[in-house]
Amino acid sequence: PVQILSYLGGKVKVEETDLKPRIGFLHSVPGHNISMFINATQEQDSGQYMCSVNMEDDTIRPGKDIGIINLTVLVPPAVPTCQLHGNAVVGANVTLMCSSKKGKPSPMYQWQREPPTLQVFFPPAQDRARGTLKLTNLTLEMSGVYVCRAENQAGSKNCSIVLEV
Repeated sequence: PVQILSYLGGKVKVEETDLKPRIGFLHSVPGHNISMFINATQEQDSGQYMCSVNMEDDTIRPGKDIGIINLTVLVPPAVPTCQLHGNAVVGANVTLMCSSKKGKPSPMYQWQREPPTLQVFFPPAQDRARGTLKLTNLTLEMSGVYVCRAENQAGSKNCSIVLEV
């Protein structure tokens, strides 16, 4: 656990960490409520936060004067990269690959073919966790623009690739 706040004899202490300049309090300190906020959150701010309250002349009650909260900072996916693996010739098989270097939780991927021939793909042709789309026995009609969307709870980003059979 990381101890950020402690309350001792009417004084609030914030430990010296890289978080200190980005932390503020919602109410005047000292007071009964020492709720805090974090500005400009970063992925590395994720973790366990502990607030300990120690009153002067108070008997120590282990675990009773401590509040712990887990914080998970979500990160939207970075713009993904779309790639084609294989030779796009009639009758061949190709795999379209999509990957994003950032995202918390890990993004899920969704491929679709753009209009005028809109097409959405499902397993087993598409693997949403890995970002792959397998196209088999290619035909000329399968040519077109294919778009991959990388998505998690924090947002989504797209990339596209042109398939010319």
